[in-house]
Amino acid sequence: MIRLQPRSETPRLLALAVPVAAALAALALAAIPLALAGAPIGRAYATMLEGAFGSRFALAEVLTRATPLILTGLAAAVAFRARLYNIGAEGQLYLGALTAVAVGAGAVDGPPALVIPLVLAAGALAGAALMLGPTLARVLLGADEVVTTLLLNFVVLLLVQMMIEGPMKDPMSLGWPQSEPLIDAAQLPKLVERTRLHAGLLGALACALAVHVLLSRTVAGYAIRAVGAAPAAARFAGLPVVGTLVGVGALSGALAGLAGAGEVAGVKGFLAADLSPGYGYAGIVVAMLAGLSPLGTVAAAFFVAAVFVGADSMSRAVTVSSYIANLIVAMALIAVLVAGILTRYRVRLARAGSA
Repeated sequence: MIRLQPRSETPRLLALAVPVAAALAALALAAIPLALAGAPIGRAYATMLEGAFGSRFALAEVLTRATPLILTGLAAAVAFRARLYNIGAEGQLYLGALTAVAVGAGAVDGPPALVIPLVLAAGALAGAALMLGPTLARVLLGADEVVTTLLLNFVVLLLVQMMIEGPMKDPMSLGWPQSEPLIDAAQLPKLVERTRLHAGLLGALACALAVHVLLSRTVAGYAIRAVGAAPAAARFAGLPVVGTLVGVGALSGALAGLAGAGEVAGVKGFLAADLSPGYGYAGIVVAMLAGLSPLGTVAAAFFVAAVFVGADSMSRAVTVSSYIANLIVAMALIAVLVAGILTRYRVRLARAGSA
């Protein structure tokens, strides 16, 4: 008979090993559908590895894909720490991108040192404003933020589609639904020439460090962790539970909105309906793989981005669907959730009938 005994303390080495073991388990489990599809397992994984890390361009593409994933992962991690379940990062990303285009397509003129911060700030503020609605509905009316944030994703996507096919449509796009391009002064500089890697990566890394310091070294971070662990006890201790949740919601939305602003200012240069392949939803997976650790989101985002980029190369080389990347990421998440039990409990074998 198997019995789970709660741990008084989780060993640090075990906590660090869990996401690594989960990633390896996911790759091992993904070999099963690959084999069923008739793909050579060794060649498939070798091609995936080469496609993600085999050249300067490949590595730059991984880092480019990881940039929005870091920010949406942080958006989910900081919200989930306070038990505020933000499922609306996709909508916040798109609204941030829409606002960034509205500011950066000519509404503000000046040098890049002025225009770029305004564009990024506009995107962050838009994301924060979108998340404030569900947060206030949660704390004042008891509305389920999972439902409200999820539904707002579809509302924002319809709004974006309406704007890029109407008032914000580029007259030079030959009928294609996309916004006017950002002016040159509003576009983020490239970090590596002839690649898509842009300075937004540095901003995402700075955000990860800032959120880590916030949660682990400040009074506000202590309040966030306390509200997430035991809201009733936090309220009894005099902590501002409502104010903390509102602040967390604004921060979470701002991070997701910043991801959208970074994508239009650093990668696309304009807004189209296919701006995000699901970065907002993938950010939840990144946060869970990282154990809601702000610094861990960097490594988790890098892993998820490498899987997606590598899977594209693998699909071309061994003729399997690139959707295998989604399967690997999903398996990694399930493995993390299962392995998380081992970090909180010890597995004991007990004889039947024993107390």
